[in-house]
Amino acid sequence: MDIKAARRTERFGARAITCVYWQAGKCNRNPCSFLHRETPIPPNTGYCNGNSTYSHKCMKKRHSSSNNKSSPKHNSKNVFIRKMGGGSLARDYQKPSQSICRYWVNGNCVRGEHCRDLHSWFYGDGFSTLAKLREHKKVITGIALPAGSDKLYSGSTDGTIRTWDCHTGKCVNVVNLGAEVISMISEGPWIFIGLRNAVKSDYVVVAIVKAWNVQASLEFTLDGPKGRALSIIVGSETLFAGDEDGVISAWRGGSESISPFKLVASLNGHTSDVVCLAVGGKMLYSGSMDHSIKVWDMDTLDCKMTLSGHADTVTSLICWDSYLLSSSFDCTVKVWVATEEGSLKVTYTHREENGVLALCGMTDADAKPILFCSCLDNSVRLYELPSFSERGRLFARREVRSLEIGPGGLFFTGDGTGSVTVWKWLDEPKVASS
Repeated sequence: MDIKAARRTERFGARAITCVYWQAGKCNRNPCSFLHRETPIPPNTGYCNGNSTYSHKCMKKRHSSSNNKSSPKHNSKNVFIRKMGGGSLARDYQKPSQSICRYWVNGNCVRGEHCRDLHSWFYGDGFSTLAKLREHKKVITGIALPAGSDKLYSGSTDGTIRTWDCHTGKCVNVVNLGAEVISMISEGPWIFIGLRNAVKSDYVVVAIVKAWNVQASLEFTLDGPKGRALSIIVGSETLFAGDEDGVISAWRGGSESISPFKLVASLNGHTSDVVCLAVGGKMLYSGSMDHSIKVWDMDTLDCKMTLSGHADTVTSLICWDSYLLSSSFDCTVKVWVATEEGSLKVTYTHREENGVLALCGMTDADAKPILFCSCLDNSVRLYELPSFSERGRLFARREVRSLEIGPGGLFFTGDGTGSVTVWKWLDEPKVASS
C-alpha cells in the first residue's frame, strides 16, 4: 500500500469518506485522498433482514418510508388488538425500513453486493414469487379466477382480457374488447367487466357492464350505468356497480331469456365517483371520491348511514370479521367497529407515508390475518393484524392497482406496467372475507 495514502487514511480516522469515483469503478487517482473501501458502518446500525437477493446493514435515517407514526400509547390500537384476539400490543417496528434500489430496477446499479438498497422484488418470510405474466401493454385493472375453471383471467386498460393456463403460466387466449377494462371481478362461473367505450360520432362516453359465463360460454351486456363502472361486487344475489356519476346500479336475476340480469335499482347519495365497494353481512359499503363511506341495506337498498373519516378519496374497502377496513389517498388505513348505538366508529388509524391504493386480506399458514396494503410508492406492504407489524413488502415498477386471492395459498398482483405477478405462501392459508 502507498505510504502517503495510508497516512491520509489514518488522519481521516473514523471520519474517512469513501471515494464515489472508486464506488463507480472510475477513480484514476493514485494516491487518492478518499477511501477505496466502504465507510465503516456505525455499531448501532440495525440489520435489514428479509428474503432478498442482497441483505445488508442499513441506517435507520436512510430508510424511513414505512415508519408507523402512530404511538403505542394510543388506546384505540389497544382496543382493536384486544377485540381481534391479540394478546398484547406489539412494539413499534424495530427493523429499519427497506426500499428497492432504483438503479437496480433500471439495470445500472454499480454497487452490487455493497448496495445499501434491495436488489429484489420483495422481502419477507413465508412466501415467494412463482411467475410473472407479461403480455398486457397497460395497467392491470382486474384479476379473476372463476369457480370450476383452471384458468386465470386478467383485464387491462389496453382493451384486452387475457386467459392464462394456471399450470403452464402461458397465455392461451386474448379477447380484444375495443374498450378500456375499468374493473373486473368473478363470482362463481361468472366474470363481470366494466368497460369504457368512446362513441366518436357524437362524442358521448358510453359505459358498458358485461357478464361472461365461462362454463356455458355465454355473454350478456347489462343495462344500467351511464358513467364508467369503477367498481363491481356481488352480494345477497345482487350485482352492484359503482360509477363515475356517483350512482350504484343494482341487478338481480331476471326471467327474461335475453339476459339473466335485471336492473332493479339505482342507489343515489354520493356526490362524486364511487371508487370501491364491499359486502359484509347484509350491508353494502361504498367508498367515493367525495371522501365518504355509505352503508346500504342490501334487502331494502336504502342508505343507512354515511361515514366521514377520511380527508381524501376512499380507495378501498374490505370487511373482515366484525370490522370494516378503509383506505384512502390521505395516507391512512382506518379500522371501523360497530358501536352499541348501531353506528360505526374509527377504533384505530394506521398511517403510511404515501397514499393507499388498494387493500386485500387473507390468513397465513398459521391462521394469522395478513393485510395487503398497496401504496403509491409502487410497493405492497404486508401487515399482520391486529398489531399492524410488517411481515414483508412487494415491489413493482409501477403502482399495484389489482390484488386478488387465489386457492392453495396463491395471491396475485397486477401493476401499472401490465404485469401480473403470481405469489405463493409456503403453506396453504385460508382466505379472509372481503
